[in-house]
Amino acid sequence: MEIKEQIEKEFVEAMKAKNTLKVSTLRMVKAAIKNSEIEKIGKLEDAEVIKLLDTQIKKRQEAIVLFKEGGREDLATKEEEEIKIIESYMPKAIAENRIIDVIKKVVDEINAEGPKDMGKVMKAVMEALKGQRADGKTVNALVKTILEQRAQK
Repeated sequence: MEIKEQIEKEFVEAMKAKNTLKVSTLRMVKAAIKNSEIEKIGKLEDAEVIKLLDTQIKKRQEAIVLFKEGGREDLATKEEEEIKIIESYMPKAIAENRIIDVIKKVVDEINAEGPKDMGKVMKAVMEALKGQRADGKTVNALVKTILEQRAQK
């Protein structure tokens, strides 16, 4: 079952169960998906939905920080609950050692020699990890480390 279909199904179930938090969260997610489909002028693939969900999670994480700074623990807690709901539709995050394996393979394939090849390597690695859940900052740090090690050899 596609992620979008699963969200729709669980949205209906949450409405029947009168789970207001889940209903409001999924309603926002559905609206974001619909807006993206309108922009794209076509249906979103699962990989695109995952990227969109990841963006929704990041927005909420930023809001949590702001709410806590403003002394609004109640709103921060609500955002944390929404993150848990959204994360339930995300695939498991890819393990760091798997990311390292992909990076090393890409570095060998494109014959990267050092940090100057960072852009080419990042592009190829993110393409290889497409459809899997990998944090861009983590991937970037790992690529940088591996390329620096390679330059020293």
